[in-house]
Amino acid sequence: MIYHFSPNLFWDADLSQLSLENHAAYVIQRVLEHGQMDDWRFINKHYGLKRIVEECKQMRTLDPVCLAFICTISHTKEEEYRCYHFRQSCPTPWNS
Repeated sequence: MIYHFSPNLFWDADLSQLSLENHAAYVIQRVLEHGQMDDWRFINKHYGLKRIVEECKQMRTLDPVCLAFICTISHTKEEEYRCYHFRQSCPTPWNS
């Protein structure tokens, strides 16, 4: 099933060792931050929005645009996500 994704998503991973169930947070984060709409549709169909939101809430880091996206489609607040509370205290100039 991992071969359904865009080839660029998991360029640094051994696909034979990657499991959609055991590595759900990793897969979800990669798709949110670097995937295409087809990749999003696949994880949404496979995991469901509820599981995606649960996994995202536990992530220490998540791109701000991805956080805004997941909050918007799930009708949740940024404050509910761990990554919201662990933002860099000194962000890099290109991210401001």
